[in-house]
This record gives sequence, C-alpha cells and structure tokens, in this order.
Amino acid sequence: KLVTGVQTCALPICMSAGLDRFAPRLEGFSTSKGTIRFMPETPIPRDLIEDLVRFRVGEIDARWPA
Repeated sequence: KLVTGVQTCALPICMSAGLDRFAPRLEGFSTSKGTIRFMPETPIPRDLIEDLVRFRVGEIDARWPA
C-alpha cells in the first residue's frame, strides 16, 4: 500500500526493528514506526523494497507459522 500526501509518499512496510536493520540503506529517507517517507522524484530503490518485503514476510511467518 502506497500512501501519498501533498508533498511526499509513504510506504508502511514493517515493524521498527525491520527499519533498524535496513538503516544504512535508508539514509536520505525519513522513517518512523515502520513507515518510509520519500519524494516521488527520489523513489525507494526497487532492490531495497524487495528486501524489505522479504523481511516483512519473514516477520509474519515467524509470528503465525503455517
């Protein structure tokens, strides 16, 4: 889910621990409580989004095993 505001976009993706893990790769982006905010002209790199999604799926799988 991509949330857009007047001047920024936001990607609510994972728990704060996930953002801490990816902190070096998120430099230059504003983050808080599992959300990454960015400007449309400086999007989040695709490989970073893929890694964040994989991490989040792992969080979900660990919490609710099949």
